[in-house]
Amino acid sequence: MKNRRSELRGTGEQGMRCLYCNCTESKVIDSRSADDDKTIRRRRECTGCGRRFTTYETIETTPILVVKTDGNRQSFDIGKIKRGIIKACEKRPVPLEKIDALVEDVAKRVYNSMEQEISSKSIGEMVMEGLKELDEVAYVRYASVYRSFKDISSFMSELQRMMEYKDGEKR
Repeated sequence: MKNRRSELRGTGEQGMRCLYCNCTESKVIDSRSADDDKTIRRRRECTGCGRRFTTYETIETTPILVVKTDGNRQSFDIGKIKRGIIKACEKRPVPLEKIDALVEDVAKRVYNSMEQEISSKSIGEMVMEGLKELDEVAYVRYASVYRSFKDISSFMSELQRMMEYKDGEKR
């Protein structure tokens, strides 16, 4: 019966049922992180029969759906955002730590929005905001794909906005 997970039937310390005698009272003997700090493993001892068992506690996350421009929905995938940023930063002097920090910032903002659905446009704007601070060339690369410039004038218009942003920042 080693490493068997018990079911949560209630909340708090009370409600964790012993696998052996069904008693709802137990005491935690040991707690430690498991699975990259996303799960807590707890060793418990039943106050009824004295036997020990292991429980696992994880954070329950609500899936977030990304609403694409065509109306389709797909699960939020932070890996997809990271791949896009890495592609934009290709052959640029941007350290991976900075890319990871931007990815983490975007993920936090998405999860902290408390919305179950978020538009791909909102996520794209968050990424562009971060890239603008990180690397101008990477920003323009990302913007050219994200905003799908139709011609040179729309591209120049974006460059003009970038120049105005930089001028305002210098003052």
